[in-house]
Amino acid sequence: MELDEQTEPIVLPDLRRLKRIGLALVALAAVVVATGLGLRLHAQQSVSQWSKSQALPTVSLVHFQAGTTGDSISLPGNIQAISKAAIYARVSGYLKSWQTDIGTPVKAGQQLAVIDAPDLDQQYAQAKANLMMDQVNERLAVLTAQRWQALLAQNAIARQDADTKTAAADAAKAVTAAAQANLQQLAAMEGFKNVTAPFDGIVTARKTDIGALISSGNSGQELFEVSDLHAVIIYVQVPQMMSGQISVGMQATFTLPQYPGRQYSATVTSLSHAMDAASKSMLVKLHAENPNGELFSDAYCQVHFLLAPVPNRLLLPVTAIMQSNQGTQVAILGKDSRVALKPIQIGRDLGNRVEVTSGLSPQDKVIDSPPETIQTGNLVRVADVTR
Repeated sequence: MELDEQTEPIVLPDLRRLKRIGLALVALAAVVVATGLGLRLHAQQSVSQWSKSQALPTVSLVHFQAGTTGDSISLPGNIQAISKAAIYARVSGYLKSWQTDIGTPVKAGQQLAVIDAPDLDQQYAQAKANLMMDQVNERLAVLTAQRWQALLAQNAIARQDADTKTAAADAAKAVTAAAQANLQQLAAMEGFKNVTAPFDGIVTARKTDIGALISSGNSGQELFEVSDLHAVIIYVQVPQMMSGQISVGMQATFTLPQYPGRQYSATVTSLSHAMDAASKSMLVKLHAENPNGELFSDAYCQVHFLLAPVPNRLLLPVTAIMQSNQGTQVAILGKDSRVALKPIQIGRDLGNRVEVTSGLSPQDKVIDSPPETIQTGNLVRVADVTR
């Protein structure tokens, strides 16, 4: 049979072109894979570097300098009246009345209270009667001695008898003198029934009331306390490390908690020149005027001393100090960001700072608040903010 229609020829693909396309796809895939591997490797390196940096301790540095300026230190002080007296009774009895209460200004010799002492009154009356009797006996003995002396002049009696009468007269005079002294003593005791102020001041305590049984002497109950507060004395215990910079005449200031924002002046008047055995501190006495009566006896205050300047000193915050079994140390940052622990000697303790007497130089880079586990040779990372 013959074909009615003419068939079209079959066109085969170009093998060389397909080969080129395949090679291009393979190359593209290789580039994609290489790029991915490079990015992954870079990310791993970045993560590794970040992890290493985060593993290093971050520290800050303390910058310090040698200086000659003085430091101000604050120490607790105890205010005392310039004069204070506890008033006791000199006679026994019952309190009849009192005239002054706490806070009352008094003058020297002003009556504070009156004591009723009937026993003393009876002794005083008896002493007066005894003195009168002794005075009568004395006059009689003197007259008798004079008469016997007249008889002796006439040789009417023996000299021995005249001398006896003269001696009796002298003895009577002595008895009268003793009775007079006893009466004066009891009169003075009668005066002690009036309890008076020993000096100008303020009654700071009243510890008795009407009808109370009063015993004489300091073995009895204290009746009143009188304080002279026109000026006050302040006692401060200064640590031994700072005692060498305190001297007589030094000016100081002090504050009281009940008067916030107020500041008062005081002057160092004396030093004890002895250290307390327990606290190793020296007692310092200051004087302060009290014209307005704002300062009270036995009050607490905070005394501020401006110490004399110390040349070539180094001061560190206490947060930079490390205490270990090797002693007192600080952590120093080296040029390669490695730590070196250096022993130091501490001088004065100034509260939030301490004085370093040896072991450091102004060029050292001291690490503040070093980790407890830090050791010599450790790598650290310095924070951006330093102080």
